Amino acid sequence: MNKFDLAGIGMTSQRTRDRLVRRLTGQGISDEIVLSALSSVPRHIFVDEALAHRAYEDSALPIGQGQTISQPFVVALMTQTLLDQPRPRILEVGTGSGYQTAILASLPGLVSKVYSIERLLPLLDRAQERILAMRCYNVRYRHGDGYLGWPEDAPFDGILVTAAPRSVPQVLLEQLAPGGRMVVPVGGDEIQELQVFDRTEDGFSMQTVEYVRFVPLLKGVRQ
Repeated sequence: MNKFDLAGIGMTSQRTRDRLVRRLTGQGISDEIVLSALSSVPRHIFVDEALAHRAYEDSALPIGQGQTISQPFVVALMTQTLLDQPRPRILEVGTGSGYQTAILASLPGLVSKVYSIERLLPLLDRAQERILAMRCYNVRYRHGDGYLGWPEDAPFDGILVTAAPRSVPQVLLEQLAPGGRMVVPVGGDEIQELQVFDRTEDGFSMQTVEYVRFVPLLKGVRQ
């Protein structure tokens, strides 16, 4: 099986993805559009070939550079939470493997364009290659510091942060459009709160939806 086996055989089959979706439904993921994206996006092409047999487990997996691909439940939860309504322009902080990016880019009617930032160039290059193999052409990529966001294309209707800062970056909040929403894991190394910020006429409201575990959000860039 090569790294861009989009058809899938055996453990990467459509039936395997459908079993994953049924499991996610049992865990409380209810948005049919999000579930359809989880079913159609082949997670196995976003992990190393040696781990492809584990691609449809509900677990995080290493992708190199000290980073991980999030477990499918967390990807589904964050996507469902972010997209409580159509949010055409999304900023993703932390491209990583590209799996979450591909999910967002595969949601017509909810998302029109994804702006994705990654500080680790090898991960960004691999992710872009995989996403293009899926013919997702509505993604813009940047090798940069996620703490800075993407100011020249702000504001965004939604921001999704896929690594955990110890405190919420004010710069990212300021890049939310009025009525925009940001979903971000916040906290220390062991466990974080998945927090949701909505930009209102009076400022920002916040709620915590889950306890999660992510790699830390780091500043700067690396080649």
